[in-house]
Amino acid sequence: MNSTSETEPYFLGIDLGGSRIKSVVVNANGKTLEHESMPFEDRAMEWADRIRDRVEVLRLRRGEPAAVGLSAPGLAARDGRCILHMPGRLHGLEGLDWQRFLTVPTPVPVLNDAHAALLGEAWMGAAQGLENVFMLTLGTGVGGAAIVDGHLLRGNLGRAGHLGHITLDSRAQNDDVGTPGSLEMAIGNKTLIERSHGFYTSTETLVQHARAGDPKAIALWQESVRGLALGINSLINVLDPEAVILGGGIAQAGPDLFDRLSEILEGHEWRPRGARVRLLPAALSELAGAYGAARQAILSRQDC
Repeated sequence: MNSTSETEPYFLGIDLGGSRIKSVVVNANGKTLEHESMPFEDRAMEWADRIRDRVEVLRLRRGEPAAVGLSAPGLAARDGRCILHMPGRLHGLEGLDWQRFLTVPTPVPVLNDAHAALLGEAWMGAAQGLENVFMLTLGTGVGGAAIVDGHLLRGNLGRAGHLGHITLDSRAQNDDVGTPGSLEMAIGNKTLIERSHGFYTSTETLVQHARAGDPKAIALWQESVRGLALGINSLINVLDPEAVILGGGIAQAGPDLFDRLSEILEGHEWRPRGARVRLLPAALSELAGAYGAARQAILSRQDC
């Protein structure tokens, strides 16, 4: 955890993940004053108590935050005050009014986690200065978000940006939201055991075996990356971005991922007048969502 002065006004961004809570404290100019990452267990709203405890600790040291923003999985309500839809886990998250729960004086803007991650990257990460960009987070599943003409794409119900749920294979089985043969199923860790017929349990292990020359690993890795490349290619045609940001654990494969993606896109990407879309690694690592939440908190104060 990093800290500097504890007297200046501050904004708090909190990102509720699947097993960890990340938080950043910034001033109005975006200078990072401190950050923290802590684990939790998904039981009896332990995550909510830990977030409230974090706010209380900061109150004692720094006073009342100027504003708090929160990032979490699920679909955010249209008024931005809570997560409206998040079935299956984090029981108690749906409908939780964070301003009331945290007893803070101003509304707590709530964002979908992938939306927040891209907002953070656009503020101080790999997407700075870009008006048209989309992001894919490659991990257990495939999260996504898009900024179009300078605006975060949200859609009618908050579903916009769920880019991992586009269809690559119409004959394959359905994913968690009913999409057959989705991008998430093609490269996400959640399907790797099935895709590898039990040989590999993590993409990190798969890549290590591919680097070592294992023919099965090489073939499966190339197939997985091809699915990702063709998904990106299709999304480029829909969203017309300047760049694509890739984050999450699978993106840590580095050149094994990015070089192969570039090779495949070379043969498929539509490049009017020679224009090509850049592939960029995410810059903010696990704190992207927390920075996005902090940015939204700052913007919410400016709108008041």
